[in-house]
Amino acid sequence: MTKIGRTTSRLLGANSNGPVCCNSNMRTIVSSLCIFLVLSVVVHGSLNDEYDSDKRYHPRLPDEDVPVKSSRNAEQEQTIEYWRNQAKATVEKLVKRAENTNIAKNVIMFLGDGMSISTVALARIHAGGEETPLSFEEFPYTGMAKTYCVDYQVSDSACTATAYLTGVKGNMDTIGVNAHVKVRDCEAGRNRSLHTTSIGQWAIDAGKDSGIVTTTRVTHASPAGIYAHTAYRDWEDDNYVKEDGCDPDLVDDIAEQLVYGETAPRLRVILGGGRREFIDRDVHEDYETGKGGYRSDGRHLINEWLRNGPVGENRTFVWKRSDLLAVDPHRTDRLLGMFEPGHCAYNLDRIENNLDEEPTLSEMVDKATDILSTNPEGFFLFVEGGRIDHAHHDNRAKYAIDETIEFAKAIELARKKYSEEDTLIVVTSDHSHSVSFAGYPSRGNDIFGTAGNGRDGVPYMTISYANGPGYKKHVDAEAGARLDVRQMDRSKSNFAFPAMLPKDSETHGGEDVAVYASGPWSHLFTGTYEQNVIPHMMAYASCLGNGLKACD
Repeated sequence: MTKIGRTTSRLLGANSNGPVCCNSNMRTIVSSLCIFLVLSVVVHGSLNDEYDSDKRYHPRLPDEDVPVKSSRNAEQEQTIEYWRNQAKATVEKLVKRAENTNIAKNVIMFLGDGMSISTVALARIHAGGEETPLSFEEFPYTGMAKTYCVDYQVSDSACTATAYLTGVKGNMDTIGVNAHVKVRDCEAGRNRSLHTTSIGQWAIDAGKDSGIVTTTRVTHASPAGIYAHTAYRDWEDDNYVKEDGCDPDLVDDIAEQLVYGETAPRLRVILGGGRREFIDRDVHEDYETGKGGYRSDGRHLINEWLRNGPVGENRTFVWKRSDLLAVDPHRTDRLLGMFEPGHCAYNLDRIENNLDEEPTLSEMVDKATDILSTNPEGFFLFVEGGRIDHAHHDNRAKYAIDETIEFAKAIELARKKYSEEDTLIVVTSDHSHSVSFAGYPSRGNDIFGTAGNGRDGVPYMTISYANGPGYKKHVDAEAGARLDVRQMDRSKSNFAFPAMLPKDSETHGGEDVAVYASGPWSHLFTGTYEQNVIPHMMAYASCLGNGLKACD
């Protein structure tokens, strides 16, 4: 007899000769026992399921012979004292921090286009290791900005530029106008009552100077937020205005606004790329390539910019690094520099292809601030590391991470150049991207490497994207299987990282972006707020515009 059978017999007090009157009680007891056994199995199975799920969520990883591979403090990190002392030092630093309520003479806004929090973390590790912060991560105050447009959950660089530079949110693809202007609305875009003004203009109105530095075309969405008013971000030249059915004689393209608009002609410095938007495609030749531009109206707007100043004003145009470095800040009233027909080259391409006449972002920032500093009243400078975004769109993470590191170097230069006592520096992004930093890579692992194997037995990479052109490189659509990255040449800078959904261009992400601040009134930038609040806080610190001011 089985154990359960014997137990049942004892419980029933059963024998073959038991009285009939006991049958009723016997049935009740048997039923109860069956329920007990079923519940035991269910509960036991449920506990096993939960245990198995927990193992799936938190798998045991292979033991590492070397716990910390890259840390400069490898031995110390294994002790209790190291972490307690590190925490104590951090707390003491926070406690001793005093709020700076000086008036900001200068304001520099650094915008990492598409610089998501994942991008920052990846750049930090690649630049110096998990424990080594980028320059701006050491700023004393950090906040989060909500990036949505009025009409879209996930934003673009146009509506966000309107928000963080003019203080008003607008619609996707529009710049310098409020949300009454719909995309490609030729007439509404011309309505001056719907135009917004930027903090660059506020600074000029207050007697300060303003400038732009970018690694994109100077007519691109982010820098255009300083000076342009347009119903469509792509209207960078007259040809694109015509293609969308608008009259270029009535609708000023963005390049034309840079020469003749209300704000741009008064900017002291404009540095970036984008010569093609200023010269005709048939009549003119580019300074460097000999090719025509994109305009169709026969105009050479660079020459027009040089002639547009008042008599005696020294206007200088440069298109190569050596000429930029030779500019004398004290003899230059206004400087326009465009170093490529399109966007500036990626830094890695500049190095690998020996593009010696392509300035770095730091060099452009250095020269721009030299010129702006000649105004004793101070300045506002907008600096964009714009190609972080472009690299993510192509799933080219190596470019994106390197551009972020170059961006951090430019910030470090500016912070060392100007005192925290009178110069506010704000660092942020316009929007996020679908890039992911995931898996269980060991400490010190190459961030461009693999982080483990999937259930299909194929390695997966630490960096991947939710969507984008990398899908074609990493997925065999017909077989419905991932391809093995070990069989790919991953050494090139333009290597496309894996994406799980096929798209010609990877999309932006909709989560909040970080804001880092250092200098006068930088404590205002803590917490979570709408992106359009950023210029109002900068204006408060520097006593600009018609809103609240620290000097009131």
